[in-house]
Amino acid sequence: MTPIRRRSFLKTTLVAASTLAAAPGVLSAATAPDRKLRFGLIGCGWYGMVDVEAAFKVGGVEVLGICDVDSAHLDQVADKIAKLQGTRPRTFKHHADLLAMDGLDALIIASPPQWHALHLIAALDRGLDVYCEKPLAYDIRECRAMADAVKRSGRIVQIGFQRRQSPAFQAVRDHIQAGNAGKIVCAEATINYTAGTQDPAPQNPPATLDWDLWCGPAPKIPYSPQVGHFNWRLEKTTGQGHLVDWGIHLIDATRMILGESAPRTIAASGGLYQLKGRITTPDVLTVHFDFASCPVTWRHRIWGAEEYTPEVSNGIFIYGEKQTLFVTDDRWVVIPKGKNSERQVNKVAADAGRLHMAEFLEAVRSRRQPGCPIEEGVLSTTAVKLAMISYDTETRISWDATHEKVLDNPAAAKLLKRDYRKPWKHPHRGA
Repeated sequence: MTPIRRRSFLKTTLVAASTLAAAPGVLSAATAPDRKLRFGLIGCGWYGMVDVEAAFKVGGVEVLGICDVDSAHLDQVADKIAKLQGTRPRTFKHHADLLAMDGLDALIIASPPQWHALHLIAALDRGLDVYCEKPLAYDIRECRAMADAVKRSGRIVQIGFQRRQSPAFQAVRDHIQAGNAGKIVCAEATINYTAGTQDPAPQNPPATLDWDLWCGPAPKIPYSPQVGHFNWRLEKTTGQGHLVDWGIHLIDATRMILGESAPRTIAASGGLYQLKGRITTPDVLTVHFDFASCPVTWRHRIWGAEEYTPEVSNGIFIYGEKQTLFVTDDRWVVIPKGKNSERQVNKVAADAGRLHMAEFLEAVRSRRQPGCPIEEGVLSTTAVKLAMISYDTETRISWDATHEKVLDNPAAAKLLKRDYRKPWKHPHRGA
């Protein structure tokens, strides 16, 4: 992917909703710049509404319909949207009914990951452009089926790696590309935090929630507050844990900064040391990704005391021959080589969620693909999913990115695709 320079990107995104010129070719009436883009939303939890609010901040949109398997979430989000736009969206339990609406131009997908593949492909079949939250999918074969569907459809798809819009991450990318840090030797990414947990004891789901439909193609596990709304992120059958849910942002940002694609080998180790019995994914994890240019190490700990240096508990260290760099959402630091060298702290801030949505809306109107298209989502999701496969199999994985296959490791290869629960059918027809 060709990097987007920060100055030119900010210039274009600031006017995304109101001053866009038509791209070469003929724009359909659905994307005419003189009228609002009409959205649907699947997934009315926390981040679904965050994405909707980002779209309203950019402007030039209206939400016609929303979908969720919890009627309480539907009502709450419908009320919020009604206050923001003056009209109440229609509400649906089943995504097929939402997609059957007349007048939709685009869709936001903010459902849990086990549903992403089916929701995205159904939206493409309906002829819609899509903003899809990360991780792209639950398994690696779903990722490929989704990317192939996007290619066939010719639709605009943006994946929700909002940190690509951070001026801090973009500045570090440009700083490295200019040669200021010298050859990059290695990088380390980490997000340590104390995870809040809920009651893990099986119980009846809320009366408003269709738990069977919520699980969908994933295994139907017993409901508890710890595996339900929001907390599915640390459940193995849905969110797959901290690296896949939150850490994927930094793995994606590291790839962007380094200009990397897929790792060649992946080795993970860790375990459940403090939260066993409450969550089902590792509370301590280290992963070594061997990329072509340099190795990248991921570490997380989601329990325990506060950090000795909390200002670096969420971010990326990049070690170059001339300089060490640290970058997080709103700050990047240059540490020159040499004893007693003076550190350069650069503080920057931006509403990355709004900028990422602005880029998507501009792409929909101009019919030019955005900066984080489907293949970028495939690469970052594949990387973190391979890490969890390495953890689950307790093996080192060699990855053939050209053919998207694991080399000489049958146990790991079997986990590239998960069988769907009936009656749902996996969209990837191969092994």
